[in-house]
This record gives sequence, structure tokens and C-alpha cells, in this order.
Amino acid sequence: MAAQRRSLMQSHQSWTDDLPLCQLCGVGSAPNCTYGPDGKGTQSHPNEDGHFRFSTECCFLYGVFNGYDGSRVASFVSQCLTAELLLGQLSAGHTDADVRRILSQAFDVVEKSYFETIDDALAEKANLQTQLPEGVYLSAQTQKMAERLKALEQEVSGGATAIVALILNNKLYIANVGTNRALLCKTTADGQNQVIQIGRAHTTDNEDELTRLTQLGLDPVRLRQTGLISGQSSTRRIGDYKVKFNYTDIDVLSAAKHKPIISEPEIHGGQSLEGVTGFLLLMSEGLIKALESAHGPEQVNQEIVAMVAAELALQCSLEAAAQSVVERVKRLHHDAYVSGRQRAPHCARHEDMTLLIRVINYPLADGSLTPTQGGRIYPVSVPYSNHQSTSKTSVMLSLVMPAQGTLTNGSNTASTLEGDTPTAGQSPTATLQSTNTHTQSSSSSSGDGSLFRQRGSQAAQPDETGRVPPYVDFSQFHRLWGMEHSDGQGLSGEMGPQ
Repeated sequence: MAAQRRSLMQSHQSWTDDLPLCQLCGVGSAPNCTYGPDGKGTQSHPNEDGHFRFSTECCFLYGVFNGYDGSRVASFVSQCLTAELLLGQLSAGHTDADVRRILSQAFDVVEKSYFETIDDALAEKANLQTQLPEGVYLSAQTQKMAERLKALEQEVSGGATAIVALILNNKLYIANVGTNRALLCKTTADGQNQVIQIGRAHTTDNEDELTRLTQLGLDPVRLRQTGLISGQSSTRRIGDYKVKFNYTDIDVLSAAKHKPIISEPEIHGGQSLEGVTGFLLLMSEGLIKALESAHGPEQVNQEIVAMVAAELALQCSLEAAAQSVVERVKRLHHDAYVSGRQRAPHCARHEDMTLLIRVINYPLADGSLTPTQGGRIYPVSVPYSNHQSTSKTSVMLSLVMPAQGTLTNGSNTASTLEGDTPTAGQSPTATLQSTNTHTQSSSSSSGDGSLFRQRGSQAAQPDETGRVPPYVDFSQFHRLWGMEHSDGQGLSGEMGPQ
């Protein structure tokens, strides 16, 4: 099996292209962005996120990966992890304990395999470091050595965090390493949305992680004060040889009795999906942080779920829905920055953002209707906004093609967080209660020169050219325009612009 994996990775790096993509899933993404004083954004580095979404006869497998210091690790993990899980390792006969063991082993093998790929580069790097003189002056030879050393450092640097979802035997399993997030939204019988965050981010704000690190001999107070460890907030990550092999050289980690930064996943499940209607969300840290920066961290889960629910009602494809949500978050973050208000200093930049939506018996918008049949919704370019720190959040404004005499239809979804604080060992759970409020503007005419034509109760029908008659009467304008531009030639007042 190991030889088969190596052969796949070495001979055909994109072998996963042959795996069937899941059709119940959509992915949206946006690259990192740093804003200038004028509000214009520029991408500061190539996109480092990654994802996969596969379905087999046995199971469904999804993952979102947040790379840093390059995309090498995220790309490697997305391919190698798939090989560790979809080459016959999983079967319908496996118990929950079996699945958790297989997932844990897969992450362990993936990291070991990654370090094997950079062994030679690490050895060469160590050798060059012993040969490179410490003097200020560098000869031509030592200059080449320094350049080679820099190239090797770029080659071996970097790491990734991962959130992976597996559906097997209609049960959901979540494996998390780092700071990405998984949300399960269940629609209740009365139409409400129950939001469940599965697991917590592995940071020094996580009490379980802080306890684990403290037991290794580290100072919890220093860990909290430091926050970032080698530039990252995660206390679990894949790759990153510096914190794995050279942690004794890192001040805040130097007292650890064993390797403090690990790649072992925290695994939840299996949770039965029998009778569940809703959707699963996998989000990269960049998406979470962007929304937290714009609105604060208090109700990020509820806001994301509200936006997803709104887009699923609008869009005809999951891909479009996921991308629209990412674009909304991107716009919110940008607007918060240019507003100059309280959250502006937190929004000078955002990292790569990825959102994966997997529906579970969830109805999608009907894309088969044409505009003249009514009912198809076209998004209006009005951004999602939440200018006040309240639980009532406007999430959608849409334009609906007229039917039954109606001109426009705006919709707001309000969300309220209710629920007790979870006890230790439980996944944080919140209930999102959504209500829809509709306002309608009907066409009317009082016979006194109203611009709106009277249409009665019948939907407007296209003429022989396929055009729908206008709802606004411009005949008075055309008459006055003709008189103004007649130049004394006695043109008819009914004449319109040419």
C-alpha cells in the first residue's frame, strides 16, 4: 500500500482529478487582499488554501486546507490524505471507532510522508549552514551558497491546517487540525435553523489545548500572552518543520518535554444524519477572521449560516451560492475598512478565504423558471450589512421579476442566538432562529398622470418581439422632449428620442 501511494504521488501528482466530484457540494473562494489608503486592494501572495470534495460508492469526503508560507503543504495534504482514505481503507462495515482510528492514522501518515519529501532539502540546508562563514564579506562562492540556502528555506518552509468531513453509512465525522471550522445547520420541523459548531479551534484560547501544552512543561501565561507561535495562532498544524524539529530554539516552546505542536486531529463523530435536513459548512480560517474583523466574533456562525441560507434560496447552483457568500464577506470586510469606523483598524487586510457547502436533503432554488414566468430571483448589488451590533442582521436584498402585478420584493432574514453555554467536552451549540419579512410594492395608477401603468392582477405578457411592456409611462416626457427639440419644425409632441 505504501509503495502504491508513493507511485501515485510521484508519477501523477494530479491523480485525484480522476476521482468523482460530489454533486451535493459547492465551493467558493477569494484570494488574500491588502488595502491601500485609497481602499484599493492588492494580493500580497499566491492563494495558499486548498480543498477537495469527492464521492465514492462507499462514502463522501470533503476537506478545506489553510496553507501558510506557501501552498506546498496544503496541496500535498489534499492529495495524499485522499490516497490514505479512498483507496479501500474505508468500508460500510466499519464502526465509529474504526473510522476514527483510520482518520487519525491517515493524518499521521500524511505528515510523515510530507517530511520524507523534504528530507534531502533539509539535509542539504543543514550542510550549507555549517559551511557558510559568519563574516560580513561574502565571496562569489559563499554568495552562491547563501542564495542556495535561501531557496532551500523557501522549499521546506510552510505548513497547513485542515478540516475534513467524512460521511459514511449516513454518519458524519469531522477531523480538525488547527483553526478552520465546521458548522452543521439543521432545519427544525418549525422551519428554524439550529447551528452546531463541531469542535473548536486549536489555539492558546482553547482550554483543552492550553492544558495539553501545560502538561508538557510550558507556561500557560506566557502562551496566552504570546498568542502567535512562529507566526501562526494554531497549536496543531501539518508540516512546519521549524516548530516540529527545532521547537527548542523557540523561546516560548523551549521548555517542552515533548513535541508541543502536533498534527494529531481532533475527531468528532459519527453523528447520524438520518432525517436531517440542512447543510454542512467547512470554512478556512481566512473567511472566519475576515467576518470577525468586520463585525466582531460574537455571532460569526449565525451570520455565515444566515448568508448561506439566503444564497441557497437565490442561487440555482451550489457553486454559485458558495461563491456569493464569499463575495459578501469580502465586501463586508472592505466596507468596514473604508468606513473608517470602529472596526476599520482590524480590516486592513484579509487572508485567503474558502467556503465549502454540502447540502443534506436541502431544497435548492428552482432555476428552470424564465424571467417572464416569474419567480426567478436575481441578486441586487446591495451588500450584506450589519451596521449595528445587534442580533437582528439584514442578510439579503433581491430583485424578483414581476409576476401578479408586483414590482419588487425585498427579503430580510433576522437571526437570534439562543442557547446555554456548552459544558466541557461538548461542541458549542447555538440555535439560529430565522424569520422572513417580505415587503411588496404594487403598481398603481390614480388617473392623475401617475408614472406607473395600471396592470390589474394579470402578469405582464411579452409582445410579438419578446419584450415586456414598460411599467413606467414616459409618454409625457417624450411629448415635452419633442417640443423642446422640434426647432420650430412643428414636430409632433408624441415624438420620442431618435
